[in-house]
Amino acid sequence: MDAGEAVKVWDLPTRIFHWAILLLVVTSWRTAEMRAMDWHYISGVSALGLIVFRLVWGFVGGSTARFSDFLRSPAIVLRYIRRGQGAQASPGHNPAGGYSVVAMLVALIGQIGTGLFAADIDGLDSGPLSYLVTFDQARLAASLHGLFFNGLLILIALHLLAIIWYRIRHGRKLVGPMVTGRDAQLAASTASVTSHGPVRLIVAIMFAALLAWWIGQGLRLPNG
Repeated sequence: MDAGEAVKVWDLPTRIFHWAILLLVVTSWRTAEMRAMDWHYISGVSALGLIVFRLVWGFVGGSTARFSDFLRSPAIVLRYIRRGQGAQASPGHNPAGGYSVVAMLVALIGQIGTGLFAADIDGLDSGPLSYLVTFDQARLAASLHGLFFNGLLILIALHLLAIIWYRIRHGRKLVGPMVTGRDAQLAASTASVTSHGPVRLIVAIMFAALLAWWIGQGLRLPNG
C-alpha cells in the first residue's frame, strides 16, 4: 500500500495535544529543577488548558478522540489481552490502550491539580489556589505533586515500552500515525476517523483557554 492510500486515524487537534502535553511535561520538570517558578507556573497553566481541552475533545472531537470510541468494558479488555490481539490493526486506541489514556489523564490532572494548591516550605512559591487551603494542606499538596509526577514517569515509561513492544512483536508503527494522522498499515477498506466541525474546535479551545486563565488567576477576575 502506498502513502496515498494511508487511512486517516487521528485528527489534528488530538495530535497537537499529544505532542504539546509531552513538551509541557518536560518543560514543567525542567523549570522546577531550575527553580524558574515563573516559567513553571506558565507551563503548568498551559498544561491545565490542554487537559481541559482534551476532556472536552473527548466528547465532541474526531471519532477516535472520543472516550466512547476507546473505553471498553473490563471484560473486553481482559479478552483482548488474553487473546493477544495486538496484531489486529484498527483505527484509534485498542481496548487496553484506551485505559492507558485514562490513566495518563488522571495522573496529569492529579499532577496539575495538586500544583495549583501547593506551597513550598517558605511559602514563597505557591500555586494560584493555595490561598484557599491551610499551609499544612498546601504542603501536603506539594508532596502529592511530587508523587503524581513519579507516577506520571512510570506511565510514560510503560507507554514507551508498549510502543516498542507493538513495533517488535506485531510490526505496528504507532509513532508515525500520531505525527501524520494517517496509518499506511491499515487496510484501505478500514473506516477513517470522522471529522470534527470547526465550530466545535473553536468553542473547545476558547473554553479551555478561559478556564485555565481564570484558575491561573486564582479564580479572581481583573479589577475594574
